[in-house]
Amino acid sequence: MYNWKFAVSSADDAPATAPILLKGTVEENLEKAARLGYDAIEVHTREDVEFDYDAIRAVSERTGARVGMVITGRLNTEGMCSLIADEPYIAQAALDGMRQYIDMAQKFGADIVVGWVKGNVPKGGSREKYLSRLAKNMRILNDYGKERGVKLNIEVINRYEVNIFTTAEETMSFLEKYNLDNCYAHLDAFHMGIDECDPIAAIRRCKGRLGYFHLADNSRQYCGSGQFDFGRMLEALDEIGYEGILSVECLPVPNGEEAAKRSIEHMKALIH
Repeated sequence: MYNWKFAVSSADDAPATAPILLKGTVEENLEKAARLGYDAIEVHTREDVEFDYDAIRAVSERTGARVGMVITGRLNTEGMCSLIADEPYIAQAALDGMRQYIDMAQKFGADIVVGWVKGNVPKGGSREKYLSRLAKNMRILNDYGKERGVKLNIEVINRYEVNIFTTAEETMSFLEKYNLDNCYAHLDAFHMGIDECDPIAAIRRCKGRLGYFHLADNSRQYCGSGQFDFGRMLEALDEIGYEGILSVECLPVPNGEEAAKRSIEHMKALIH
């Protein structure tokens, strides 16, 4: 019971409006995470970045912290790629980029998150048509990741940001319909606070297929700063047998390291 590993969001750099808490090289962020009491970091990066994996491995062995997840959003927000794009060359670029992310994650010994890069259904477009296209491309990535021991976690994001997979039910139904056996649901407390009528029911819906869980309070600030009852969420996660990482991805308020410190203190107090 309650034997989860905690991770914290990280990137080489990010604006203050992004939910990124640690900034610097992967090696530097591993050092900071370990000092703050975290077991891992999630890395927000582009697909073509070259890392010194030997140096990163050495820091991991020394500190005990590791790279737990690779976040792929920048392929969409910076690279403008989408897995359901109407333009074949854009969809192909998205597939190629995601394969690069999977290769990266394999070297880290991590998994990946599929969020913004899945794309949005265009205004007036047929959801069935675009979801079918997404399923076809996700099948390609599902199998590519499976061959390399890398799981794909499809993030459930609120309706103000995307129009596909805004609830656990919609996401799980997609995974089940298309038999994507190497793809999992990724829930985020902040997003659940917007689109889930019952966050506990959403967690239960993902039993057996929950691959990752993001932590942030209702205002997307550090855990314990707002209204969320994280104790109930932890009980539900324990109930469904979740064994993955709990990752703090919140706004850097009052600053990144302080938000990371306050979040893990709050969460560990609930566990112990």
